[in-house]
Amino acid sequence: MVDTPILQAINLSKTYRTGKLDVPALRNVNLKVKKGDFIAIQGPSGSGKTTLLNLLGGLDTSTSGEVWIENANITKMNERNLSDIRCRRIGFIFQFYNLIPKMPALDNVELPMIFAKIPKKLRRAKAEKLLEAVDLRHRIQHRPFELSAGEQQRVAIARALANDPAIILMDEPTGNLDEENTRNIMKLIRELNKAQEQTFVLTTHNLSITKHANMVYFLHDGELTGNQLT
Repeated sequence: MVDTPILQAINLSKTYRTGKLDVPALRNVNLKVKKGDFIAIQGPSGSGKTTLLNLLGGLDTSTSGEVWIENANITKMNERNLSDIRCRRIGFIFQFYNLIPKMPALDNVELPMIFAKIPKKLRRAKAEKLLEAVDLRHRIQHRPFELSAGEQQRVAIARALANDPAIILMDEPTGNLDEENTRNIMKLIRELNKAQEQTFVLTTHNLSITKHANMVYFLHDGELTGNQLT
């Protein structure tokens, strides 16, 4: 593994204004993620997990502090450059998949490559290869409602890999799955991490999920603690 962080949060804070009250969601969070890391951030509902991922992925802006993706300070970027970073360098996986309902699996996986202006022939071939990698080659023309929950999350994983991101951010990726699908999805993520050195940051409320990661942090009342090799 290289020593230069792929992602780094420096004194990251987020405060929401509710009426006349300031409600802190994150308090001076510091985090370094290197290539090949698989980091789990565990915490209860309301601890700030989604807020943290949204800031790390450039989906929200911080009250103070910085987020760096490779050598770029995304907190200083304009929206155009930030959109390009999100498209090309960051993959996202969500609890509820966020697939386009009317599109078959193949088109859902192709979508990020369209935004990245990859030619149609190349993106179609790559989408097929990615769906084969997540064991869904036989389901490429099925739309989300024709797929099981576990299959939908596999499509979401393939889509997140489409533009060869530096890092994939996962917000409760197994929160909507039963135990068997949870095991299968975590096994797949672990295989991608080991075989391809794909870098992952995962948030979860489920402590048992953290056993799959090689480093665990804990988020409570907006404060990040830990740094525990598993």
